Amino acid sequence: MLWEKKQPQAGEPKKAEPEWTPPPAPKVETPMTDNMPKVPTSSTANQGTTLIGRSAVMHGEISASEDLQIEGQFDGTINLQENCLTVGPKGQVKAEVHARQVIVHGSVNGNVTAREKIEIRRTGNVLGDLVAAGVAIEDGAYFKGSIEILREGDKVAASSSKASSSSVAASSASSASSKV
Repeated sequence: MLWEKKQPQAGEPKKAEPEWTPPPAPKVETPMTDNMPKVPTSSTANQGTTLIGRSAVMHGEISASEDLQIEGQFDGTINLQENCLTVGPKGQVKAEVHARQVIVHGSVNGNVTAREKIEIRRTGNVLGDLVAAGVAIEDGAYFKGSIEILREGDKVAASSSKASSSSVAASSASSASSKV
């Protein structure tokens, strides 16, 4: 009969059928994570992290020689030249920021300058200009402003020229206002 399967006879070799292999899994891009091991630098090896909690509302100037994490609200100036600033998912910062590294999960309104790197994560929202040696903006993050990438020679020159240009601008502004 046509529908009956033939049984191989003892003398016939079996036909080798190719085995089915599943297709390879599609490549999925992985977002930036905080799971990367962080190697402490010599200046921050023995120092902790200061936390500004969710219910805290602060105004003024912060200068510190340790890492800072903001989960609440801050308005003013932040200066962490040798350390890292992390703005948590609920954090809201309206400030001029200077740090070694800045990681934004929440909201920052103001100019951010980092000696090494600025990272804006998926939940991050930044309105202001960025100046750093490296900038990473994750998919889904919001950024409005300009970006200036510093090179090795620019890092030293930028810090000294900003100081001199701000004093020139201040003297120009005072002379311009006195002329009017």
